[in-house]
Amino acid sequence: MKKLILVLSFAFILSACNDDTTKQKEFIDQVKASTTPKVEPILELTQFEHFEYSAGKMRSPFVAPQPEIIQSNLVQVKNCLHPDPERPREPLEKYPLDNLAMKGTLGSNNKAWALIKAADNTLHRVSVGDYLGLQHGEIQEVKSDYIQLLELIPDGSGCWKERLTKLEMLEAGSNGAS
Repeated sequence: MKKLILVLSFAFILSACNDDTTKQKEFIDQVKASTTPKVEPILELTQFEHFEYSAGKMRSPFVAPQPEIIQSNLVQVKNCLHPDPERPREPLEKYPLDNLAMKGTLGSNNKAWALIKAADNTLHRVSVGDYLGLQHGEIQEVKSDYIQLLELIPDGSGCWKERLTKLEMLEAGSNGAS
């Protein structure tokens, strides 16, 4: 019985639909006839000018130069302070001081070492005479809460100036370069 009522109501709903769409077709034809399409003219293409790229063998301006290349190209002025170009570079000299953090100290009766954490999360043990940072920073003193460095800074005229810098041990989340 319920199925019969459902089928009859469905048939009634479908019979209410009208197939007469002539009014809609007339309206569409009227709108199409009354409008004119506006087409923008195609823009004229500019003539391509060919040129030969001649800087292919030079250093890319989008890549930072290697620090070794910069320092080898600096003019060495005689009789003034400059770093030893023959000295082998140490592992911590490839990091700027703000990417290094002092994490602690170790020591014995006559020798003190500092523990330095680099940006790549490696831990290094350094002492007086070792080098770190990009500015030829030689460790002068290792204390329980800081390391004192003597850096060589280029002055722009081919000579170098000395600068004392401290790498301090600070709480987690901050660097200690000052």
